[in-house]
Amino acid sequence: MWSFVQKKKNKQWIWLALDRETREIVGAYVGKRDAQAAQKLWDSLPPVYRQCAVSYTDYWEAYQVVLPSKRHHAIGKETGLTNHIERFNGTMRQRISRLVRKALSFSKKIENHIGAIWYFIHHYNQSLCFDN
Repeated sequence: MWSFVQKKKNKQWIWLALDRETREIVGAYVGKRDAQAAQKLWDSLPPVYRQCAVSYTDYWEAYQVVLPSKRHHAIGKETGLTNHIERFNGTMRQRISRLVRKALSFSKKIENHIGAIWYFIHHYNQSLCFDN
């Protein structure tokens, strides 16, 4: 998922890792869409996820460079294995006005943009704890 900071040419990609069982966001990174950003997403994961997690991603080549090949599966949306993260992306677009592509509200500073995204992620994860 992408949004922009200050102008539409300054795209910022939101990289997310979601635990399918708990629906918790366990890793995130905001930045470019390249192998270095994929590595930063991987580094944002807690060690327990890096050791045993199975990753389902789209066919973006940066994932193949960073994620361990034994536990990485590049798949299409038709499989249904990416439904949870796609639904979360839609929820983020609805609830964080600066992520809507044709909106008057947008971030002027990258720090504020990242802060708004992290605030929402923390609030979302905390709400999952109260639902159980």
